[in-house]
Amino acid sequence: MAPNRYGFAAPRERGFMALGTEGTEKQAVSKLAEYRRSIDNIDAALVFLLAERFKVTQKVGAYKATTGLPPADPRREEEQIARLRALAADADLDPEFSEKFLRFIIDEVIRHHATAKNSGAPGDS
Repeated sequence: MAPNRYGFAAPRERGFMALGTEGTEKQAVSKLAEYRRSIDNIDAALVFLLAERFKVTQKVGAYKATTGLPPADPRREEEQIARLRALAADADLDPEFSEKFLRFIIDEVIRHHATAKNSGAPGDS
């Protein structure tokens, strides 16, 4: 039997025999919706956490600009990456992914700090 409108094959083809097609599909759609709501909540939390992080790094950028400190601090960046990789390993998250993610954020922060330094305005990172 071909997949239904939800992309599911008939219950017998999937190994479901106790429940009818309709009940199984409703359960699957409901469970998927539950997972997606959790993902949406986590995504919202990530956005708000990143916003808070950038508010603080904006203050760092302004401080660096007014004190003549360089936008980048390679030693601090390497320490942060090592720390995040360890946290990722502890959390069963791919350390390579976590490093790429942090490097993306660090690069954006440095870009904002350099802009602040060059414009004399508060840094936005």
